[in-house]
Parts: sequence; C-alpha cells; structure tokens
Amino acid sequence: MNRFAAPIAEQIWDMKYRLKDAAGKPVDATLEDSWRRIARALAAVEDDPAHWEDRFYTALEDFKFLPAGRIVAGAGTGRSVTLFNCFVMGTIPDSMAGIFDMLKEAALTMQQGGGIGYDFSTIRPRGAPVAGVAADASGPLSFMDVWDAMCRTIMSAGSRRGAMMATMRCDHPDIEDFITAKQDSARLRMFNLSVLVTDPFMDAVRADKPWDLTFGGKVFRTVPARDLWNRIMRATYDYAEPGVIFIDRINAANNLHYCETISATNPCGEQPLPPYGACLLGSINLARLVTDPFGRNPQLDEAVLDDLVRTAVRMMDNVVDASRFPLPQQAQEAQAKRRIGLGVTGLADALLMMGLRYGSDAAVAQTEAWMKAIARAAYLASTDLAREKGAFPLFDADKFLASGTMQVMDDDVRAAVRAHGIRNALLTSIAPTGTISLFAGNVSSGIEPVFAYSYRRKVLQPDGSRTEEEVEDYAVQMWREKNGDAPLPEHFVNAQMLTPLDHVRMQAAAQKWVDSSISKTINCPEDIPFEEFKDVYLAAWDMGCKGCTTYRPNDVTGSVLSLSEVSESEPQADTGAEVIYLSEPLDRPEALEGQTYKLKWPVSEHAIYITINDVIVGGHRRPFEVFINSKNMEHFAWTVALTRMISAVFRRGGDVSFVVEELKAVFDPRGGAWMQGRYVPSILAAIGGVIEEHLVRIGFIEGAGLGLKSDPKARAAIMGQGARGKACPACGAYDMVMIEGCMTCRACGHSKCG
Repeated sequence: MNRFAAPIAEQIWDMKYRLKDAAGKPVDATLEDSWRRIARALAAVEDDPAHWEDRFYTALEDFKFLPAGRIVAGAGTGRSVTLFNCFVMGTIPDSMAGIFDMLKEAALTMQQGGGIGYDFSTIRPRGAPVAGVAADASGPLSFMDVWDAMCRTIMSAGSRRGAMMATMRCDHPDIEDFITAKQDSARLRMFNLSVLVTDPFMDAVRADKPWDLTFGGKVFRTVPARDLWNRIMRATYDYAEPGVIFIDRINAANNLHYCETISATNPCGEQPLPPYGACLLGSINLARLVTDPFGRNPQLDEAVLDDLVRTAVRMMDNVVDASRFPLPQQAQEAQAKRRIGLGVTGLADALLMMGLRYGSDAAVAQTEAWMKAIARAAYLASTDLAREKGAFPLFDADKFLASGTMQVMDDDVRAAVRAHGIRNALLTSIAPTGTISLFAGNVSSGIEPVFAYSYRRKVLQPDGSRTEEEVEDYAVQMWREKNGDAPLPEHFVNAQMLTPLDHVRMQAAAQKWVDSSISKTINCPEDIPFEEFKDVYLAAWDMGCKGCTTYRPNDVTGSVLSLSEVSESEPQADTGAEVIYLSEPLDRPEALEGQTYKLKWPVSEHAIYITINDVIVGGHRRPFEVFINSKNMEHFAWTVALTRMISAVFRRGGDVSFVVEELKAVFDPRGGAWMQGRYVPSILAAIGGVIEEHLVRIGFIEGAGLGLKSDPKARAAIMGQGARGKACPACGAYDMVMIEGCMTCRACGHSKCG
C-alpha cells in the first residue's frame, strides 16, 4: 500500500501532524521525517539515544504503533505544548474563590492543548445557603456554564476546540438537573456528561429501594432509585447523554487504590484519573500485524506483538520525561505515578482479516486473548524498566499486588513486580483513536466495529471551504486488492448490523485486561424499545464493564456519518456529521484590506473604532484580524485582550462565526442600551454586532448584524452622527432630562443623583 492510503490521510498529516516553521513552510518533508522527529525526541532522554531512536522509528514505521495525536504533533517541535492528551483537574473547592481558581487552571491547561475532566459533585446544590452573604447557592450547573463559555474561546494546541468531561455523583441533590442539562440545545455544548454510579445505587435500583440525595452529610430529599435510573436511561435514550461510569468498580480495581481516589475521567472516558492526573495514550495497530490476511492461515504474529508492546511502553514512559505540563501539579502527579495508557486500534479489521465476525463467540475469545497478551507484555516491560530505571515513586509492593488488576495477572508477572517493582502504575487503556486511525489508512477505531465499508467525511480546508472525501475501510481495501469485485464474505459486519449486546460483550472481553478503561460507543438501532435499551446498561454492569456509553440515532441526535456503500440489508443513514480538522494559522500578507467602523455606545463619552482586516484565501474573503481603539482609557486593557483573542481565533481559520455568537450573548449587569430600535445587552454585544455586520458584507456568513446596511438612519445613530440626547444607563431610552438639578430618565425614573 502507499504510505497514504487515501487523500484524506495525507491531508490529516499535513494539517495536524506535519511540522512547519513559523512561516508555514514544511520542516517535515515526508512522513518518514515525522516518524524520525518523534523517535529522536522520545529517545533523547535515554543513555543511548541513537540505539533507541532506531528502535522507536521501527515501531512507528508503517503505522504499527500509533502514539496519540498530541505526541505526533508536538514531539520534537520545540513548542511549548503538552504531549499528554487530557487531564482531570484538581478537586473544585466549594467556594467562589476556589471555583474561579479552578477555572483559571482549566484555561491554562486547555491553552496548551489538553482536554479536561472535572467532577462537579463537590459544589453545593442550587438553593443551599451560603454562609456569611445571606444568599442561596446557584449550584454546580451554573458554574458548568462558565466553564463551557471559557472552552468555546480557547483552541486546543492550535488544532481543535477544547473538549471537557463533567461528572456528577448519583447522590448529589442536583443530579436530576445534571441529567437533563444538555436537552437544552444551546447549553453545555463543549461538555460530555457522565453520571458517577455507585455500587449501593445499583443495588437500590435492582431492589427498587429509596435513594437519598445528599450533600455535606445532609439529606436534601429522597427519590425512588429506580425512578432516578429511568431518568438517566431516558435522557441517554433520547439525547445520547449522559454516559454512566461505575465509579466504585473503578476505584476497587485501581492499582493505586492505596494512594488516590478517582471521581472523574478524561473527556472520552478511557482514562479515570485522580486530581491533576494526565492522560498519556498510544495504540498498537493490530490491523498491521496480521500475516496472510484473508488467506488460508491468517495469524497475528504474537512475537512481533510482544516486541512492539515492549518498545511502545518504553516510548510512552519517556514521554513523561520529555513532555511539558501546563501546571506544576500535573507534572508532579505524572512523575509520581508514571501512568500510561497503551491500547489498540484496528481490532475489528484484524478480526475481519482472521475470518472472525465482530461480536461472535470466537471474536470475543480472540479479543480477550490479544488483550491478555498485550497486558502481559506491557507489565513485564514495565518491570524490566523498573529494574533499569527504578519503580514509580509511590510504588508499594504489597498494596500494589493487592489491587483487582493484579489478581488476574499470571504468577510470573506478579513475581516480576514483587522482585523488581514496576515503572508505570497503570499501563493499559483503549482510546477512540478516530483521527489517528484515519491517518493510518482508515483502520477501524479502537475496539469499535467497522462503521461502514465506505463512507463520506467532510473536511474543513484552510480557506474555510469544505470538501467531501470518500473513505474506504482498511480491511475492505485489502480484500479488494486480493479479490477484486468479489462479494465480501459473510463475516464482514459493521456497526449497523450488530446487536447492542454484541458491543457489550466485546467491551467486557477487552476490559478484563485493561487496567484503566475503554472508550467505546454501543450503537443501538433507532427502533430499540426503551426497556430493551435499559437492559444494555444492566448487561454492561453485570459483565464487569467500568462504564457504558450508547448512541441511538434519532431526530435529536442525528446520525454519525453518511454511508455511501451499503447492502440492501443495511440501514441508510440520512445525514452526515461533519468531521472538521482546523488548519494551521493563516499567514499574514504584507498588506491587508479592511474596514473601520465607528461605534458610539450611548453611555460612553467617546466613540469606539473597530477595524477588521481581511485576507483572501482560495478566492474567498475571510476575517483575519481585529483592532479596537478609543480615547477612553478605561477600556484599554480589555480592548487589547479582546482584539488579541479574536485575532488569534480568526487566524486559526475555519468557521469562526461562534465569536459573534459569544460576544452578542454577553450581558452587562449595569444594563445595556437601545440602538436602532433594539435592545443591545452590552458594549461587547454591540462589538459582536459590528463584526457580524462585516462578516455579512464580505459574504463570510449570512445574517443581519445590527442592521447597518438596511437603515441609514440607524447607521447614523449607531455611528454617533445623530443629534439625540443621552441614553438612560438603566433602560437605554433617549429620554434623559434635567429635573430639579439632576439628570433623570422620564421613561423609567432612573436618576444619577440617587
């Protein structure tokens, strides 16, 4: 096969992973250069860098080992970015100062490219008294809205919008509001939500017992456990959220049960982590290890697998030392435990090459055997590293060996841990690997089944246009190379042809040998009855899974991708969700064309001048930068901050219309103003309207802005050219008059004198 099996793979490399200089000129001339850059960077911490660089390069070559995207994009670049994918942040204090300290930490982490997870169970419920201020608490959901707004404006490592996971315990008094929060289509769009389900709650559900909702030792109310469970199930049945995390099971099985408590996961759920825990991911590409695929004796070479796993563990352990961290607490946590998450991708393709139907008894058994081999090799590799470099600092042999994970390991693994310690506290995890799998030739993602034999994906180009690419599954490509147009064998199944229990059985088989967790979506047919849908979650619980996430296409959730080749027995998806890859920052030409707008905010003495410069990309005009100036020095600091932030977003390319949406949604607690016949809630909203007006003018978006084009009189007013009295700062009416020596509004009675 070609290095790039499809055009989309090369586009992904060029737009997300290829090293370029500040001017946008490629430094990595070839894909091999990218592999060499990564290998050299991760070998630099070794005593014999040259030897290990060659070993690491061989592991990366031909996509056999796939480090997570952060490593591929950041290793060896010299940039101040983290090589860790995601973080669970510190415990949120139940105080205003503590909450906003955590928000600041979240922003700093996302700025360097890390997704974040938070447990919001530590914030007191809505309506609870706040001592000392004679007020009631607004509750955790209100602060989640603040996090959501922050995430919308921060781009993760220049390549994608930030991702966040929010969890809440099943016994928190606001759990019912949490369950239904995302049923408001405009709310918490940057979050994935999961409920932390405890063992006692599951027992109460099964026994149909009452369930106390508590905080700080106080019972706020009691609900039937089964009713609460049904509310969770109904929400995910209709809206695909929240997911369910079996949190007591996670803590009981944790190798580090003796020194940490977990209450949150990374955004995709495959890494349950303690406060400031970091998510370091990599995947063995099983599809590349099958010999004689579709032949008489297809096999996965276990000797090659063992060697590859051992090399991958060493590479990932080195990432802990080679990476930067957004916060010192994150560095301390990573170095104290040296947690890694080695997983797999291409599992479904490997099964197809072996002649096995995904979800069958044989496929379940083969999956368990492969995962056991990987776990065994990883643990032995880590004990070898401990003998060479030392165990992780918090290692305690007796307590570590007492963990649930170590109880299922072979005696020789346990003996090696006892004798030498272990370098990495946890070693295995299965991530979704969506983009990385496409990059590797569209192998099946993680342990997911093949979604479809071929389908269309939409890609956002640097000029803002969208192209549609035909993508064919890797195993299907190999079959057709060998067999031409011969029909696909009966064991070729995809996500639309499987039952939900097929998914659960595969997840459970893998989970037995994964010490962290698994990112897996259980696809359910649209017409699955609700009672049968609930049984999927109970089956996941009964089979030993650590969590469960389902997806049922419907009018609310839509479909995942657009199928382009299906048999008559397969359902046809109606619409395609767009998979968007944001481009590298746009280069700035020497000269730019633009427009300056004069905005007269009624309650301000001085006008604000907004300059928006554009760049031509692919024959289309798009915004590039913004400057805001005013004589009023009161505005200086925030106008500089605002212009730098907006300009940074504009230069990133892609669909930047959300900037307008965010600005127009800002409300000033002191009151807005009436402008051209409509109420504008703040000066920031007015600036958003001007930017929107400009984007409409250049054809970048459709809309009306503040209506400057259509109403000349309104234009004169907004530009401060009309002879009108001062606007009331309370209601915005132009009806301020001097009454008894004081400026008073005849519309609302507001008086500046008191």
